[in-house]
Amino acid sequence: MQARTERSKCFNILPGRWKPLKRLACATSFRVHRAEAAVLIGDSILANESAVLVALVPLLLIQSVGSAQEQVRTYENKLTPIPHAKPLLADHPQWVEPIRETNRWEAPALVNEPGADLHVRAWRWSYNARGIIEMPNHLRARETALIMVHPWGIDDGQGWDTPEPAGVADFCTPTKNHLAARHTREAIDPFLKSLRGKVGAVLYSLPGVCDPIRRKLYRSFTHNPDADERRQGAMELDAKLRGFKYRGEALPANLSLSEAKPVVDYFKQFPGLDSSARFNNAGFWELPIPVTREVTVYPDDIVVYDTDASGKLRAVVRQNGIRHVLLNGYATDMCSARTCAGYENLSKDFNTFLVGDATLATFPAHNTPRIATSAHIAFASLNQLITQISWISYEGSAK
Repeated sequence: MQARTERSKCFNILPGRWKPLKRLACATSFRVHRAEAAVLIGDSILANESAVLVALVPLLLIQSVGSAQEQVRTYENKLTPIPHAKPLLADHPQWVEPIRETNRWEAPALVNEPGADLHVRAWRWSYNARGIIEMPNHLRARETALIMVHPWGIDDGQGWDTPEPAGVADFCTPTKNHLAARHTREAIDPFLKSLRGKVGAVLYSLPGVCDPIRRKLYRSFTHNPDADERRQGAMELDAKLRGFKYRGEALPANLSLSEAKPVVDYFKQFPGLDSSARFNNAGFWELPIPVTREVTVYPDDIVVYDTDASGKLRAVVRQNGIRHVLLNGYATDMCSARTCAGYENLSKDFNTFLVGDATLATFPAHNTPRIATSAHIAFASLNQLITQISWISYEGSAK
């Protein structure tokens, strides 16, 4: 892969403090697993194997010292009842059904950093506490990343369209895709803009690999295209997407059902979701999926790809001072949960906050995502912290 061959260049092109020397210094942190540290050493600008061996000795020594110096505080898990609490996630009821649990508790600040300038109130559900626990959090904005999961540019005029007459992609029908696009335009894009120049990084995740076309279009961990490359990439993307035949098979007219198991046979031959070449046409999922037009992509924004191992993503982001993640995007029940940049992965290593009104869940059998999104956020809150756009405030000067 082209991305792999240019690893050694990656931090020369990332913004601000994202530099190779700091990367190598940070690789000595006790937070880096041995395997990740080895990857980082291998990716850095060391010239040969002997240099790697020389570097490993101080790395292990400093890791040992760092582990001994880690500070642990005693957190007073004191829960105070919140009387007459208002519903949660009530700012955008057209997108997410408000959470109306009445048994609510206030807890002390969980993240409470010196010099904090980004304040994020959050909540989680606990069956053992028999209610919702809310707490303030005080973060340093420069150590925080905004990550938008899977902002697919589907049915938005860029040329990547839902195949007819029965193809499926993203929220699985053109009508649902247009609704999600409106949510991006009205909720997520203004949210991202409000924190630009304040947080440490803005990233998007997309399916697939860093193919030649998207490499020219978007900044990645390995390459920062100039204006000419971006224009060339845009022309190639347009030609590639518009040259595809978005036509698949029609729905089956007849099914072959056994006498003993007609229901089993029915769903085997006509499942509720089939995104294969049968209905989407061969090659559909190999096309370079763009970032949706409904979000404003800035030149310094970084695109990561699902084929990048989640461990690599975590290591690269962590080595550049990022400790906190404000996660948004699609879909709450699928990609935002379990892909490379999903909360089930990132919350293992970062203080992750799922922005509840900046995400949508898939919503089969409904004409609105409100109920599905609310339900999946509630399930996520068992092991994740949930926030909302109006609960995130910045107090400081832009970078």
